[in-house]
Amino acid sequence: MKLKKIYAIMAFQLMAGSLFAQAQLDSLAVTKLSPLFSQPTLKNNKLIVPKIKGYEVSLIGSDNKVVIDLNGRISQPLIDKKVNVLYKVVRKSDHAFVEIPMKDIIIKGVYGDKGVGEQPFVIPSLREWYGMDGVFKLGSESTIVLQQQDEESAKAAQLLKEDIKKLIGLDLPVRTGEPKAGDIFIGSKGDKSLGNEGYSLKIDDVFSIQAPNYNGKVFGTRTLLQLLSQNNKQLTIPKGFSRDYPTYEVRGFMLDVGRKFFTIDFLNDYVEMMSYYKMSNFHIHLNDNAFDKYFNYDWDSTYAGFRLENERYPNLASKDGHYTKAEFIALQKKALRYGVTIIPEIDVPAHSLSISHAIPGVGSRKFGMDHLDLDNPSTYEVVKNIFDEYTKGPNPVFIGEEVHIGTDEYAKSESEKFRKFTDFVIKVVQGNGKKVRAWGALTHAQGTTPVTVKDVRLNMWYNGYADPIAMKKLGYQQISTPDGWLYIVPAAGYYYDYLNTDNLYNNWEPRKIGDITFEKGDPIVDGGMFAVWNDIAGNGISEKDVHNRVFPAVQVLSEKMWGAEDLHSSLFTFNEKKKSVIEAPGLNMRGHYIADDPLLLYMNFDSQTRNQIDNEWKDAQASGTQFEKGIKGNGLKFTGDASQLVLPIAEIGEQYTVSFWIKPAAQLKGDLFKSKNAKIFSDDKGLGFTRDGYQYYFDYSLPVNEWSQVSITGDNIGTQLYVNGKLVKDMKPYDVVMPYKDKNNGKEIKYKKVQTLVFPLSEISLKNAILDELKVYNQKMTAQELMSEFRMR
Repeated sequence: MKLKKIYAIMAFQLMAGSLFAQAQLDSLAVTKLSPLFSQPTLKNNKLIVPKIKGYEVSLIGSDNKVVIDLNGRISQPLIDKKVNVLYKVVRKSDHAFVEIPMKDIIIKGVYGDKGVGEQPFVIPSLREWYGMDGVFKLGSESTIVLQQQDEESAKAAQLLKEDIKKLIGLDLPVRTGEPKAGDIFIGSKGDKSLGNEGYSLKIDDVFSIQAPNYNGKVFGTRTLLQLLSQNNKQLTIPKGFSRDYPTYEVRGFMLDVGRKFFTIDFLNDYVEMMSYYKMSNFHIHLNDNAFDKYFNYDWDSTYAGFRLENERYPNLASKDGHYTKAEFIALQKKALRYGVTIIPEIDVPAHSLSISHAIPGVGSRKFGMDHLDLDNPSTYEVVKNIFDEYTKGPNPVFIGEEVHIGTDEYAKSESEKFRKFTDFVIKVVQGNGKKVRAWGALTHAQGTTPVTVKDVRLNMWYNGYADPIAMKKLGYQQISTPDGWLYIVPAAGYYYDYLNTDNLYNNWEPRKIGDITFEKGDPIVDGGMFAVWNDIAGNGISEKDVHNRVFPAVQVLSEKMWGAEDLHSSLFTFNEKKKSVIEAPGLNMRGHYIADDPLLLYMNFDSQTRNQIDNEWKDAQASGTQFEKGIKGNGLKFTGDASQLVLPIAEIGEQYTVSFWIKPAAQLKGDLFKSKNAKIFSDDKGLGFTRDGYQYYFDYSLPVNEWSQVSITGDNIGTQLYVNGKLVKDMKPYDVVMPYKDKNNGKEIKYKKVQTLVFPLSEISLKNAILDELKVYNQKMTAQELMSEFRMR
């Protein structure tokens, strides 16, 4: 063997933290040792580590570090809890080792039962609850009280004040002093064992939140908000005690904004939603590109996006949508205020077409221009400059402690160069004071070139690319992101369009990575994350379509990543009760409304109130309009360009029907129905709608000087236009067929294009037209129902 190769192997072993030098204990030794870990020894509120002659034993893992920490200390729970721990046993003679679990250790609670009543339902479920008689009641005289003006409590109190006002309209003052009945108290005396995100509740005449750290205070307020939201008329909450804390540190969601742009408003809304469900990490995949096969195999015309302002390379940020540095810094700061950490990702050296588009010469002619050329020294210089711009200096753009560097799916034949480049980028980012995340790829990219392990966490997405057992031996911390469980690719025909949330609820937790299941409490698993990849750029998928897929997954996965297998509800019960939990205070991105009567709004304009239902729609306001004869009684005439009807609810989504009678005095032109997300318009081509930069036509123009009944229905599949009870156009997903063949197999290349619409309602402008019988339903009516309604006019 050549000396150079021996040195390379030695370096690889050192990189692995010397674990390769340690052999696993033989099965006979393990069989003899295992019974010694079947029964715990508990003494003086501590789990005693077994002592075995000839072996060193250490406690390395606990699936409930609040109740049993890694020093074996026990923090008594409110109710009995089962805890699983993991020991590492090393034979002194040869350092051979094995990890042995001790399962289902019962730690007795302060109380012998769960108290009275049902545990209140929140998502994720409270880990510990003891119920008492009676209820806490919030009222208009309530206040938010701080015992003293400590900064963290004051910040959490201000955030709660804002969210209570958004949720139920009460503007509660914040004060210091002693709380009285009906007040909310926020303090810092929580048990330090609760960790960074844990908190305790004492719900009596006062709703008391105690947490040793800021994020715990925030998450305690999220629990309060969920409880108030589910009882927003009486504003009562069952009395009781709770301790609540996560199993896993990383509870996340990744959004691909590279292939599809999402507005900064959308990202800000997602921060609030993730906080409401106690999700800790929002991973934003800032650059990526489409597949060249959808662009005639021409890399120059293949779509690519880079979504962040860059001063060194001004052409890098996408012209069709990007975030300024100021916007992105503000987003990160808002996230921290809400207890959420933004994980920004710049993906190199594959998925990097946006970089080679902006900076000629760094793309690979051999492997495709979405691969950076690892033989070109300029590639190293450019990538360093990009990361330095965002991570270097006293006030970097990426303000958090971790940055994701991508490093995935590069050509396998270039493994050594890929490993060298990966290590280079890690050292650039770490040299700027940041820790690193990366996609697991080192099984696919096998080689001897060392890659830094310290302060690097891997998103484990596919075991063929990074084997979890091998990565554990190397010493990499892992974030469970298995594609077969947790990848959404909207309308692509592969992976999931919607996650199988029932299966996830019953069968998954972060310690399951592909076909590997780690022991409960294994410290190598830091948590989990699901992902939305917008692979098929230009397929019509909207922000609303993505959210429609994400929200049900957030509800289930926040539960699974907070409490793991410590579930309190059956799947059926969870699915029923989750319907009452909103997105977050002030948020309704789905345009979803729950009502006993599917007719949410009926405006016939026969009275000055212009509204026949006493609900949140009653605040509709009209300007520049007048009453005129309608199809039934009065109608509302829009007299000019400034005429408008403003509704207090912006949009209706999920399954809906919007129906109205209209009589234009001339061909309709301009925007007819508007929200910040979409428009219904009319032009020389007829009626259509636009959202997310896509424009669609119904291929129909309304007749002039005659009444027509227009009905538009929609759901997560598509949009339909009916006129006078008859279907005019059904805008379902359709195939876009390329005029060329797949160069690899000669088959037809096609993809589905989506034509969905969340209907805009916030502003109605129908110049020189009369509107009557405006109805909005939270259900999609059938063709027969619409024809029946037309005939009943």
